[in-house]
Amino acid sequence: MNLAAGSLAVFFGIEGQLGWAAVFIFTAAIFDFLDGMAARLLGAYSEIGKQLDSLADLISFGLAPAAMLFTMLELALFQKNQPIFEINATPLQWIFLFSVLLVPISGAFRLAKFNLDTRQSESFLGLPIPANAIFYASLGLILELGTSPVIGKIILNRFNLLTAIALLSALMISELPMFSMKFKHLKWTGNEVRFLFIAFSVVLAILLQYYAIPLIIIAYILISVLLRVTKK
Repeated sequence: MNLAAGSLAVFFGIEGQLGWAAVFIFTAAIFDFLDGMAARLLGAYSEIGKQLDSLADLISFGLAPAAMLFTMLELALFQKNQPIFEINATPLQWIFLFSVLLVPISGAFRLAKFNLDTRQSESFLGLPIPANAIFYASLGLILELGTSPVIGKIILNRFNLLTAIALLSALMISELPMFSMKFKHLKWTGNEVRFLFIAFSVVLAILLQYYAIPLIIIAYILISVLLRVTKK
């Protein structure tokens, strides 16, 4: 179901339907969360399940947001979504458009590293690929549903998009420790950061609705950086 939703997100993203692409990325993220829970409840662990999980994630959280970003960059550069063979772009504009390939490539490296790295059992090293995808999906959702032309212009600024692509792709393959949202128990001790982050996210979502989603991802990154600095 993760893979099916992610594939649909790719189709809609290419066609310029950013709202639907975002919906299917969020749906894929829900299935990605539930598959681990289902495996634990059913005792259905297998090596093939581990591999299928990563392959599905690469489509849903690597290729799908890249398809959305290609459309966003088209809108930023040409103010319209069009078939690729009808795009009349300069060499520099083609470089801008194909910079979106950094997202699935970095995501593939991130997933392969996660599968082999025994250090990431309780926390992450580098930005998790679902968080990367949710950030871009939320931008697409804001463009489709948002009523603020100013925010729309900020999102559809080519340099802002290119900066986001470069930074988030670098974070995915980085060694930056990032806290996990997996609870081993529901006690306060040991889960302080998780509970505070959830409370902050809920308050932000109530105040800003879907505008809060990219801010929550940014907050997740900043809190992880702060934790890293304070531990040093």
